[in-house]
Amino acid sequence: MNHGGNIYELSHELKVAERKIIDFSASINPMGVSKRVKTEIRKHLRNLCNYPDPDCSRLKWFISRDIGVPEKNLICGNGSNELIYTIVRSLNPDNVLIPSPVFSEYERAVRVNSIHKKTECLIRFHDLSEENSFKPDIQKFANDFQGMEMAFLCNPNNPTAAFIDREAVMTLAQKAKEAGCYLVIDEAFIDFLTEGSVVDIVIDNPYLIVLRSLTKYYALSGLRLGYAAAHTSLINRIEAFAEPWNVNSLAQRAGVEAIRDKFYRKETVEFFKKEKLFFEKSLKENKLFYYPSGINYYLIKSDKSLHIYNYLRRRGILVRTCHNFRGLDDSFLRLAVKTRKENTALFRHISNMES
Repeated sequence: MNHGGNIYELSHELKVAERKIIDFSASINPMGVSKRVKTEIRKHLRNLCNYPDPDCSRLKWFISRDIGVPEKNLICGNGSNELIYTIVRSLNPDNVLIPSPVFSEYERAVRVNSIHKKTECLIRFHDLSEENSFKPDIQKFANDFQGMEMAFLCNPNNPTAAFIDREAVMTLAQKAKEAGCYLVIDEAFIDFLTEGSVVDIVIDNPYLIVLRSLTKYYALSGLRLGYAAAHTSLINRIEAFAEPWNVNSLAQRAGVEAIRDKFYRKETVEFFKKEKLFFEKSLKENKLFYYPSGINYYLIKSDKSLHIYNYLRRRGILVRTCHNFRGLDDSFLRLAVKTRKENTALFRHISNMES
């Protein structure tokens, strides 16, 4: 598997400490773990001898009040990535629709499930147009639901940052229901936007599943924490295939405090307001073409992308090369927005690259 965030490999390669690697390849909130979460984790270290709550009851209670969806419509996981595999395993589709380019774990989960059931699953790819900034054509995508048992949609999309509005997604959800096709909408990065989620409509749609992550926005990647919201009939099916004790006790505690920390959310909004302006200005100054993004990363395209990737890597700076995304090649890079100090260092190196 080739994902962002592998600071360990580069640390070993360069023989430097992991803390000295600047990682733009993983799109995590650069504000880091909130003080409230750190305090809560320290407070409960003494309870690590106890098994975690298998039902994540307290965490579900806070999630429920945060997003306005009943607890019975929620399931928590060891990151939303674990839930992708559990959902595919529980619904066991024979044919699946996946946009391209998109997060690779959807396809991998389907292929792994095919190995387990010893029959190949047909995967149809819906190509996203570069000319349309990688946004799906809603009508064409909806038409592709016909004959499909499951479809995925990443919104905002990873790695392109393309976002389609709530009304368009609601149209897709209704079309999927009419076609009898389970639609899995991955909203892992939607917290970086102020609106657009469709998590509230799962209650009345037995063909809709919405995935959310608490690791990106709240910088809890090392703890792994996510959840899915769906109709109760789907939650019951997914729970039947979930691993026991899949969310550790510190992750549950951290998730609750992260959700309760309204000051952290306010700070995050203010931070990205300023830093995205600096980031886009720097991209333009370095003549790097980028696709529109309302979230915490950018997809850029340049005939120098591979050179940029290798040049920065030798200097302990990781960026995400996109050559292994279906539908992209090595002319594409994904760059996370980090702190002003780190962003300044990134663009200083890029501007000095040819000197």
